[in-house]
Amino acid sequence: MAKKAHGGELRRTPLHQRHNALGARMVDFAGWEMPVQYRGIQAEHAAVRSGAGLFDVSHMGELEVTGAGAARFCQRLTSNDVTRLRPSQAQYTLLLNERAGVIDDLVIFRLEEARYLLCVNASRADVDFKWLLDHAGDDVTVGNVSDAYALLALQGPAAAGVLQPLTAAELSALKPFHFVNGDVNGICCIISRTGYTGEDGFELYCAAGDGGTLWDALTAAGDVEPAGLGARDTLRLEKGYSLYGHELDENTTPLEAGLGWVAKLDKGPFVGSEALARKEPLTRRLVGLIMEEAGIARHGYPIWREGRAVGHVTSGTLSPTLGKAIALGYVVPEAAAPDTEVEVEIRRRRVRARIVRVPFVR
Repeated sequence: MAKKAHGGELRRTPLHQRHNALGARMVDFAGWEMPVQYRGIQAEHAAVRSGAGLFDVSHMGELEVTGAGAARFCQRLTSNDVTRLRPSQAQYTLLLNERAGVIDDLVIFRLEEARYLLCVNASRADVDFKWLLDHAGDDVTVGNVSDAYALLALQGPAAAGVLQPLTAAELSALKPFHFVNGDVNGICCIISRTGYTGEDGFELYCAAGDGGTLWDALTAAGDVEPAGLGARDTLRLEKGYSLYGHELDENTTPLEAGLGWVAKLDKGPFVGSEALARKEPLTRRLVGLIMEEAGIARHGYPIWREGRAVGHVTSGTLSPTLGKAIALGYVVPEAAAPDTEVEVEIRRRRVRARIVRVPFVR
């Protein structure tokens, strides 16, 4: 049941059998049955920070835009400057609504002169596809090609050493947010130097039917730790990366989320640019928090300062690297300065915390 839902069942990626064979603990994530951990979140997290971890992220959506107007269309629908992309380059960007709320955050790849691939969040793939279709003109074709792909993420400082013996592509020449088409152990892949962990690494797009074979080749190639969504979350949080549905949603603007750097107002009009150009005063800002007392801040927990509620937590965890509880959250601008002392309400108890700059781990 690769990337298909039948009778309301959870969708499964092409690697489902591999996860079961490894004894992974499976959970429902955005309607997909996904591995949250194998050997344990801390071990998997440590492997990515110090060696190499392998993630199945085939649940992510892939949308393709082609046609004579593809470049203009992507420039109008996404917030970053697509004209800066040459074939073989990728870019982090946003889909915005007219109010500049974030419909999704994504990575866009320029595959060819007039062919783009958008890697979007699993929970937003159908929403994004409809949004693109609703805005497409006669000079572009938009397709949902998610079922065609398996996607593996090999992440960590040892990732290049693991991958290089399996491919003729010269990985040392591949810069971040660049990609190349090449074989990996005989499997045709898009080899992209991208990821969501803050470490060096690669994301490998291949045909859905080749995903299992590619997984086997990578896990046999060296000291590679299978890693689940639990470690993916702790890794991204240590780097201060946003997760859709937590830090980002359709009522949150790039400026509030600290993502103004991917909203290029100087490139010309795009959906949401008019609202951003008004430069209305921000009512909240995304900040990092380190807990000063025992307790883990979770999504939705209130943040207090001097007896007044000033915001809420969006994501929180115990950082395996720091050994401290960390969190992201939105607070009013006057409480957003680094070193501001606040409190997080955890089960009706207010626990001391401090505003800090992100990333938590550099």
